[in-house]
Amino acid sequence: MSDVAAVPSPAVPAHSGRKFLIAVLVGAVVALAIGVYGREHDPTGETIFSLVFTKTINMKAWFATGAITLALFQVVSALWLYGKLPIRRAAPRRLGIVHRLTGTLAFLLTIPVAYHCLWALGFQDTTDRALAHSIAGCFFFGAFTTKVLVVQVRGLPGWSLPLVGGALFVGLSVVWLTSALWFFREFGFPSF
Repeated sequence: MSDVAAVPSPAVPAHSGRKFLIAVLVGAVVALAIGVYGREHDPTGETIFSLVFTKTINMKAWFATGAITLALFQVVSALWLYGKLPIRRAAPRRLGIVHRLTGTLAFLLTIPVAYHCLWALGFQDTTDRALAHSIAGCFFFGAFTTKVLVVQVRGLPGWSLPLVGGALFVGLSVVWLTSALWFFREFGFPSF
């Protein structure tokens, strides 16, 4: 036996694991519901709206690009807020507000894109790219739901928010890579 006493680690209440699991399960239900709707819904194949763009697909590519750009800011600002960047200067006081506003704007940019995808195209598995895009889109909205719940619930383990935020970013990244980046490569940049 060692003479050195073990230092107790801070205990995380057992109910915090259940709270986190519930948040993940709610997100999974949202992702599954979107996937089932997308699969069972008869896609219209019609363009719904294009706003100021010449085509709906152009709007979707640019909105997705705006969302991923704001999501990159989200990652950097979160790292700065939590002191994980090699910056000696403390995060500005307003950075938390800017972080929340840009997150909200990023999410709002995804709504018309997802609406059109679900309504006009549905859940597609005709190609590997379309399947990956459909799965990532469902995952993104499930991860978003989970993140909203994790942010609201107190007493969760410290790793829960970075884990869910990272999953959200990965989901959006895969959505962007399999849609907007693909579109820009196939049809040219800046395709308005």
